[in-house]
Formats: sequence, C-alpha cells, structure tokens
Amino acid sequence: MAIRLPRIVGSKKVPKGYFAVYVGENQKRFVIPVSFLSQPLFQDLLGMSQEEFGYSHPTGSLTIPCNEDIFLDVTSRLN
Repeated sequence: MAIRLPRIVGSKKVPKGYFAVYVGENQKRFVIPVSFLSQPLFQDLLGMSQEEFGYSHPTGSLTIPCNEDIFLDVTSRLN
C-alpha cells in the first residue's frame, strides 16, 4: 500500500524527518517522525483515516479521526 502525504501549507514549518497530522474532533496538530509510517500500529491509524476521508481530504491535510488520548497512547508506544 502506497501512502501519499499531502503538502503541508502554511507558516508552521515542519522539521526534516517529521510530518504534521491533525487528530480528533478539535483537529489538534501533532508533528511526528516519518519513521512512524513503517510501524503497524500507526498504519492502523492511517487506515482509519483512509476509511473516513479517502485519499482526497478536503482540507489537504492528513487527519486521523480518533480521540487525542488514543493517538497519544499509540504514538507513545512507538517511541
């Protein structure tokens, strides 16, 4: 499965080796390492995003439709 990340537009810069995702109802922004993309737990979250939004999200951002607490729990396991 190929993952295509959207271009991140705006004044908020993302360091090399990281990317931004928006999580939950409030669209909280998290900047996370690109290395998470190869992790099965994170791929599950991406699958949730694909099911909800498809590959053409109207805002052009990568949005993960889960509770922020769940996202933090998953990403803390990947560190």
